[in-house]
Amino acid sequence: MTTAQEQREAPERAPSPSPARTLRATPQAVREAVKEAPRRLMVTASVVAVLSLLVYAVLRHFVGTSMVDMIVYRAEGAAVANGTDLYALRVTEWNLPATYPPFAAMLFVPTTWFGVPFLRVAITLGNVALLGLLAHLSFKLVGWPRKELRPVGVVLVAGLGVWLEPVFTTLRYGQINLALACLILWDLTRPDGHRSKGLAIGIAAGIKLTPGLFAVYLLITGRIRAAFVAGFTFLGTFLIGALVLPDATWGFWTKYLYDSSRVGKTEIVDNQSVRGAVARLLHTAEPGTVATLAGAVVAVAGLATAAWAYRSARWAPRAEAWGVCCAAVTAVLISPISWTHHWVWCVPVLVLLAAEAAHERSRPALVRRLRWRPIFGATLLAFVSFGMWLVPHKGDLDLHLSPIAQLPAAVYPLVGLCFLLTAALRVRSRRRFAGAPLVSLPTQRRAPEGAGAPRR
Repeated sequence: MTTAQEQREAPERAPSPSPARTLRATPQAVREAVKEAPRRLMVTASVVAVLSLLVYAVLRHFVGTSMVDMIVYRAEGAAVANGTDLYALRVTEWNLPATYPPFAAMLFVPTTWFGVPFLRVAITLGNVALLGLLAHLSFKLVGWPRKELRPVGVVLVAGLGVWLEPVFTTLRYGQINLALACLILWDLTRPDGHRSKGLAIGIAAGIKLTPGLFAVYLLITGRIRAAFVAGFTFLGTFLIGALVLPDATWGFWTKYLYDSSRVGKTEIVDNQSVRGAVARLLHTAEPGTVATLAGAVVAVAGLATAAWAYRSARWAPRAEAWGVCCAAVTAVLISPISWTHHWVWCVPVLVLLAAEAAHERSRPALVRRLRWRPIFGATLLAFVSFGMWLVPHKGDLDLHLSPIAQLPAAVYPLVGLCFLLTAALRVRSRRRFAGAPLVSLPTQRRAPEGAGAPRR
């Protein structure tokens, strides 16, 4: 058995703690982790984070934040509580409708217990906390940095991460993207042998359909039980919605789900999906078959790369992290509409690239074909550039962008495609350096070492 296989299967033999025990142990684990962190670095990181958040708060005060999505969520919860037509509501000056499944609207009911001013503060603080949790889960997924430094990293990401455009926009609109990302990443960082693995992914898919792609990722990487747990959990959210809101459930799954006009315009620069980029490139609001084929190609290539990376754990470190990040990038690329705030997956992507950059000097020269520090720097620059907002996009200008303006207008799809290409090249390089086959077929068997098989 290989070392990677032993590490992967070891957690399966150990009994998993109950959820209640885990929740009780969490505060104590946080206190112990903070105590173990280098005091000077922790103090410095805390000061930097607080100053960054203060600057953000001042900027937010003078610029103003609408938090329109939070208002829509609250209206959805009110529709459920009052028994009114969920998908007939229109709120804010933009007449925004409900676009999530009925199960999600049921979860928004508690927001009706509070006023909008309180919710603005509470959701902002909650999202900053979720940003720190996402950083912690990203460090756990990547296995970097060493454990005593991770609290320092969490504090820095929570303080400085607000300047990443997807996070900034999530806070501005009062979105739930960080919560969904934490649900998914928490699930994926649990041991494969855990019986409830896939549960959180199923819940996330019940709230917003796009996370369902992670169930496909689990399936194609051999975690069959976890994939089925995710699928049955999603089915459970559908049944809950059907029992509590039968009319809304029927309307959503037979009509409103397929009405893209309720979500927004495909061609605007807010949409950072492959379909949006193709629509702007073709100067049309209906990119049709071309965009559909492009999305299908990206879906197949992205999932294949994710599975290839995961199955290369024997030859490439951080294989699971590369697989998860490839699946996440694929999900936002192929969604018909991926608003800029859907790209909060930039946090684990940047953590992964930072880990590669940190280990770059310790690698043999033959493996060091990609320059990870420039790659990390370019990716970070893309996500803090706010590039899509720099091009003229008022009115119908999104359909008349010049060839030069097309690049910043599609900055996230370009970064996502480059990330998938980089992942594929990395796996190929690692396998070739180790003398391994580029693709392991199911029929291949390794000869036992005692039967003349060469030792490495």
